[in-house]
Amino acid sequence: MKLATYHYDNCTSCGIVTGNALIDIPSQTEYRSIKHILQQGEAALKVLSDLPEKVSTQIPLEQVQLLPPISEPGKILALAGNYKRHLEESKWQDGTFDDQSVTTNPWPFMMPSTVLTGSETEIPWPAYSEQVDYEIELAVIIGKTAHQVNPEIGFDCIGGYSIANDISARSVTFTNGRNNRGRDPFFDWLMGKWPDGFMPLGPWMVTLDEISDPQGLDLELKVNGHTRQKANTAQMIFSVGQVVSFISHLMTLQPGDVIITGTPHGVGMADGNYLQPGDRMEATIDGIGTLRNTLGQKPKCFYNAFLKP
Repeated sequence: MKLATYHYDNCTSCGIVTGNALIDIPSQTEYRSIKHILQQGEAALKVLSDLPEKVSTQIPLEQVQLLPPISEPGKILALAGNYKRHLEESKWQDGTFDDQSVTTNPWPFMMPSTVLTGSETEIPWPAYSEQVDYEIELAVIIGKTAHQVNPEIGFDCIGGYSIANDISARSVTFTNGRNNRGRDPFFDWLMGKWPDGFMPLGPWMVTLDEISDPQGLDLELKVNGHTRQKANTAQMIFSVGQVVSFISHLMTLQPGDVIITGTPHGVGMADGNYLQPGDRMEATIDGIGTLRNTLGQKPKCFYNAFLKP
């Protein structure tokens, strides 16, 4: 099933996507959100699977505003450097890239919930960066509590998949006049992941049964109709199961938590071809759909923490 969170008629709700329309879930069941559905487990999914045959009243998708499928996740985690060619183009690492999945560990980092936005929204240009980039990624949405699980059990803890576009601020304007320290570049990169609306997620969540193998999905990101990224999740260094397992040993994962699994090569940073105001991005993953967003206009002035009076 495709499960969406949406805004319609001054209310936020969730529904089952059926082609170009959706069935409202709260008006037909006791479930109030996709996170609530995941918390209730298989019994809830069974109730939902029967609804399309029982309910005739549907809302056209063109009349709703799609929100992130999980609007208030307990945790958002993202993975840095999970595709070999992206590591090469970003010059994040020297030396061999072979056998990393058995000789090293993933690089997860956390993000605030304010980064989330839905499909067909305009992403605000942040006040502290003049360079903005795109990153298509497979999003994993946790469906069951996962604590110190192995990779095989990790798959059983997944509730579904979605599409993320990890928009990134590649420069920070508050470096001007700063007394730099050795670790500043890492934290500058990390803070470039935090602006409001910088993680479009959607357009919906596809339940686990719809994706037989998350390591065989084609990904493509276009900017203004031109392909910038094209890859397959088979090229991940750490598989989805390995990622869930590793993170579950760092912290307990709970239903509704979101894990963004890394981006392939082709980002603007590699050749300086950054996004421009008004650029239209389309992020597509096989079996899920297409996430569409537009970048807003640059601010009239940028933030600098070290301006002298």
